[in-house]
Amino acid sequence: MTERPVVKRTARAILLDGDLDADATPQLVLIKRTKPGEAPYWITPGGGVEPGDPTVIDALHREMDEELGAKVTDVVPAFVDTVPIDAARDTLPEQGVPDQGVKVQHFFACRLASMDLSRRHGPEVDAPRGEYEVVRVPFTREGIASVGVVPPSLRDYLDANIEGVRALLAGDLG
Repeated sequence: MTERPVVKRTARAILLDGDLDADATPQLVLIKRTKPGEAPYWITPGGGVEPGDPTVIDALHREMDEELGAKVTDVVPAFVDTVPIDAARDTLPEQGVPDQGVKVQHFFACRLASMDLSRRHGPEVDAPRGEYEVVRVPFTREGIASVGVVPPSLRDYLDANIEGVRALLAGDLG
């Protein structure tokens, strides 16, 4: 089988806010995207790794600042998804990249340390394509099922791994 070229990488946050004790229910911070003529969908905050980002985790921190005016802590790799590039939807890093390539999405479990939406900046704020609404849902199977989280592979991962994601952020992980 021929390897497909990776033409885009993203850094996205499975961003939890609140106490992670067994008796508490943290909130999952999402962005509700509404584009003209399309049904709303919910995505995790994050975006493309840019040439100036030294690492994927640096890109995650930059994206949290841009999209949420947020600082995050306890950043732990949780899930990687590889999807074919959709040239109509994906902003590609440079012209002339093959449309048969793939996008690798890195999802990190992390805690919200602070958020000030008045500090938001970047393309989503300066030149929005539709609406970007920051929402919170309970980090439970029911909470995740209550919104249309995309991509479906992430929705399935979260549904199967609520306890595992919480364990990634446990104080005893190291």
